[in-house]
Amino acid sequence: MIALTILVLGVGFSGLTATAEAHQTPWGQGESQPQDLVISLATFSPGDEIPQWFGHTGVIVEDRRRNISRLYNYGMFSFDSQMLIRFAMGRLWFWVAPTDVGRTFNLYVSEDRDVRVLELNIPEEKRVEVAAFLSDNVRPENREYLYHHYYDNCSTRIRDIIDIAVDGQFAEALEHKPGRWTLREHTRRHSGHLAPMDWLLMYLMNNEIDPPSTVWEEMFLPEELERQVLDFDWVDEDGEVHPLVLREHLVYEAEEREPVPAAPPTHWPWYLLFGAIIGGVGLFIGWSARTRPGRGSRIRYGLYHGFVGLLLGFPGLVLGAMSTFTEHTVTYWNQNLFWANPATLAVLVLAVMVMRGKQKSGRSLVLLWSALALIAVIGVVVNIVGIFVPSFYQDTSLAMASMLPIVLGAVASAWLVDGDKVVAAATSDSEAGEP
Repeated sequence: MIALTILVLGVGFSGLTATAEAHQTPWGQGESQPQDLVISLATFSPGDEIPQWFGHTGVIVEDRRRNISRLYNYGMFSFDSQMLIRFAMGRLWFWVAPTDVGRTFNLYVSEDRDVRVLELNIPEEKRVEVAAFLSDNVRPENREYLYHHYYDNCSTRIRDIIDIAVDGQFAEALEHKPGRWTLREHTRRHSGHLAPMDWLLMYLMNNEIDPPSTVWEEMFLPEELERQVLDFDWVDEDGEVHPLVLREHLVYEAEEREPVPAAPPTHWPWYLLFGAIIGGVGLFIGWSARTRPGRGSRIRYGLYHGFVGLLLGFPGLVLGAMSTFTEHTVTYWNQNLFWANPATLAVLVLAVMVMRGKQKSGRSLVLLWSALALIAVIGVVVNIVGIFVPSFYQDTSLAMASMLPIVLGAVASAWLVDGDKVVAAATSDSEAGEP
């Protein structure tokens, strides 16, 4: 799904990019007069595809006397044969490119996404400086950067440019100002409308996005950048206060699109219900296999544990790989591995052996689930410690609510069916070891 949407976006923007000599603009050549230059912030509301959920932004440079303008877009990337590998490994390189303003706006209008423009109220010499910086930044040797969703993206790049335009006053005022939500909560405001993807994103990300955020950090979102720019005043050398925005232009307002919610959704009760149902089914199947043993019961029992092993094991394998072999720092030391980790896939193998009637596989399944349940209990303890020790805190509410009941139901199911054999084997081994 992500690969498909990235392909769509890449194709969509490829036709909007200006020529390879796009840095040779009048302002790039020093030909524009300062009074003719206008610098504006363009904000585009979220769209339907996953990479569009967080909106987009760009900065416009316009020479009004020459009637020439460019929108500098920091969201460009290459969809080639190595693109998916780079994305998976956290090594996705983006770059900035100038695009045609009208054609860019038309693309977003065709997707029924808001197009809003804020004309910045900055001194003429700063307009020249910003325009020259952008013109130089699009050169092949300068244009690329290693993308990070929260710390280095299309919005944070433009945030830093705006800071240049006001001599660092933007950062000075907002770098340490407390934000409204954590980075996780901001993410969920944009992803919560599609509950399965919301769950997956929250499962994959660690506690790096859980500490209280600053307003500066919140501006990884284009709408937050726009909000702060609208509300900001800067002070000139004479001590006079000026609003950062001179004019607002609503180019297009979406007709059939809901605004981003003001607060993140509350999904965990539904996931708890889901987990409790799956765990409850495991208890019922275990009780049935114990009270009415037979080949049919054994097959149902094996199918259930195979399903659960795959249900928890596959995301555990993905997260285990991402937290170990990639450069996605937001996946490292992820506490969600307490509920599902790569070892859970071994349940699938044992479940197949159970269905084939292998005698020792049932006992092995009990021992494996007991170990996984113990790991889950340790995770609960770590979560409780995190309430009192912030460095340990990670919001695992969605993963814990859905997965912990499944783990507990599965271990109880296994003990109901083959727990007696485990106890008997342990007793036999103990007696065999007596002098």
